[in-house]
Amino acid sequence: MEATRPSPRGREEAQTPSGRQHRIEYGTQWATVVEVGGGLRAYEVDGFPVIDGYAENEMASAARGQVLIPWPNRLADGLYRFGEQAYQLPLSEPAQSNAIHGLVRWSAWDLIEASPRRVRLGHVLWPQAGYPFMLALELVYELSDLGLEVTIAAENAGTHTAPYGAGQHPYIRAELTSVEKSVLSLPAEAWLETDDRQIPTGRLLATAGTKYEFNIPRAIGSTRLDTAFTGLARDKDGLAWIELTSSDGRRQVAMWLDSAFEYLMAFTGDTLDETARRRSIALEPMTCAPDAFRNCKGLKVLEPGQRVTARWGLVVRSQPTGS
Repeated sequence: MEATRPSPRGREEAQTPSGRQHRIEYGTQWATVVEVGGGLRAYEVDGFPVIDGYAENEMASAARGQVLIPWPNRLADGLYRFGEQAYQLPLSEPAQSNAIHGLVRWSAWDLIEASPRRVRLGHVLWPQAGYPFMLALELVYELSDLGLEVTIAAENAGTHTAPYGAGQHPYIRAELTSVEKSVLSLPAEAWLETDDRQIPTGRLLATAGTKYEFNIPRAIGSTRLDTAFTGLARDKDGLAWIELTSSDGRRQVAMWLDSAFEYLMAFTGDTLDETARRRSIALEPMTCAPDAFRNCKGLKVLEPGQRVTARWGLVVRSQPTGS
């Protein structure tokens, strides 16, 4: 008798590279959240694909929409010290000898609850080599009149203090042509200088008067960005706002970050495949700086039982034709 290969959920369900697809809808908005990594695969408003995501029959490329926990961006050599111990993580970016974007990007996230416009997922990050700590994680995606809101929550479910950072990696667009034509507003006081491995050198430099100054909105043009910003301007509610406006001014995609997100990574995709290069801009909320397990900039140290949250969202504003 021929052996039958087991399936994670049985053959009764169609398999996709990103697992179960959780679609939420509200008015003219819809979004798809996926089981693999808990990522945001798609988000459309009035028929326009705000998120430059990927198809249901594809796996996420270039970290599209993925959640980055317990650290965002890069960790040099995958090596860090915490307390009196040294830890070595797998080099997930071997070409540059870095560990990149955390440990949950390819893990399955469980559905906790769902409604037509809201989905809540959970995942346990179990202790493992290089990160012997235990985190209970939750994600909430919700659509409303205010657009899309994402909440990332983490609780130290272990018995020892744990280093922690979080981020997410959506690619944003306001038009379907090159992102060079779009106008970016990113009010920030400083950017982090990096070495040729994209690891911060320790120098925090002012944006004023440099190619990284987007305090006054301007077209992205030929500017290459793979840059972490901090000192973000905030409104009276403590929110930082980054805005991407189409070249004709008829569509604006505004990203907001709550106070837990002290850093923002902007990436124009210059190193991606030619078909995806400079097609959109990754605007990546981060609670800490790149290499935070080593430089401790923004790093959270969670006590057993401690829970933290971070929120970000997208608001799409359209200017009617003929106005």
